[in-house]
Amino acid sequence: MKYDLVVVGGGAAGFFAAINAAMLNRNLKIIILEKSKRVLQKVKISGGGRCNVTNVISKPRDLIMNYPRGEDYLENPFSKFTSTDTIKWFENQGIDLHAEKDGRVFPKTNSSQTIIDCFLDLCQKHRISIETSIEVKSFKKENDAWVIDTSNGVLETEKLLLATGSSPAFWNKLAQNGFNVTSPVPSLFTFTLKNKEIAQLSGLSVPDAKVSISGSGESKNGPLLITHWGFSGPAILKLSSRAALKLNNLNYEFILRVNWISKGRNDILESLKAIAQSDGKKSIITHNPMNLPTRLWRFLCDKAEIRQFQNWAECGKKHYKTLSEVLTDDKYEVTGKSTNKDEFVTAGGLDLDEINLLTYEHKQHHGLYFAGEILNIDGYTGGFNFQAAWTSGFLVAKAI
Repeated sequence: MKYDLVVVGGGAAGFFAAINAAMLNRNLKIIILEKSKRVLQKVKISGGGRCNVTNVISKPRDLIMNYPRGEDYLENPFSKFTSTDTIKWFENQGIDLHAEKDGRVFPKTNSSQTIIDCFLDLCQKHRISIETSIEVKSFKKENDAWVIDTSNGVLETEKLLLATGSSPAFWNKLAQNGFNVTSPVPSLFTFTLKNKEIAQLSGLSVPDAKVSISGSGESKNGPLLITHWGFSGPAILKLSSRAALKLNNLNYEFILRVNWISKGRNDILESLKAIAQSDGKKSIITHNPMNLPTRLWRFLCDKAEIRQFQNWAECGKKHYKTLSEVLTDDKYEVTGKSTNKDEFVTAGGLDLDEINLLTYEHKQHHGLYFAGEILNIDGYTGGFNFQAAWTSGFLVAKAI
């Protein structure tokens, strides 16, 4: 069977590319091949089933700061199709979106099924074929066509788009065929602690903590969540993404340093001394000058051994110093990672130096395109991975 475009991979990037290609040229004969029984499964469970479509950050220079792998390559592509274009595209399809305070954008229905239905309806409208349970065994260029050997026969196409996501099996196929592929390592995960004492505070969070990996120079700020196994929340997920390769090399065993209030130790020490002067008779436990959750404040006070005192005036300089250290440089031994339930991202993929990022076509293989997580691009949680998928998919469609 001959096609104008064959898309391997039934995920966000593949569907977006196929649909936009059909919109730009209604005469194209297009088929999407998916190995599993269902398409768009990552879309379905993303954002806790709500589908975090994109982020309100739209300036390319600001947007690229959210991609630990890809930052140096994405400014030009984002200047061609940014998050503002994504929002307009979905709105043009009749989907209302809303932005939350943290910048994440969701469909107003708060259901990923809205996005899935949109894609499937557009495929039907533009006569895009979708075949599931199809394994691509190999692909090669013969004359002016790409020949694809599948578990359901052989296909020929002028243009071939590989959008298989973070599939180690397919990455191995690429590497075996001479493509430069970075081995995959997990990204966007939570931290498991050796000492679970703080887990008694599971469910508590602080709005702005600074977390860092001891001796690495890697740190991130943001909300921090205490869990029954350790730490999670945006600060942890961003740190895990930024330091994904280093943490893999460390076998996920390291010392995590937590600054619970994102302020300097000397500033806090001076503040504590001032409290002793102005509010010395107030209870240490009930007078919480750092506005931390009460149970966390008590936990940290115990750690600093100051709950033995009734009020601030009874503390000496030694205890003020200890408390300031606990508040700004609290240390925890991490012994592993846990999968974040809403995110499933892998660092690794095809080397971006092999791709023309204005078209996402391979520099050495005419008519061969790549989009989405098959590339060595991954972003923080917050809609950034989907945005990279939409941008790559749209630019592939435009090139085709």
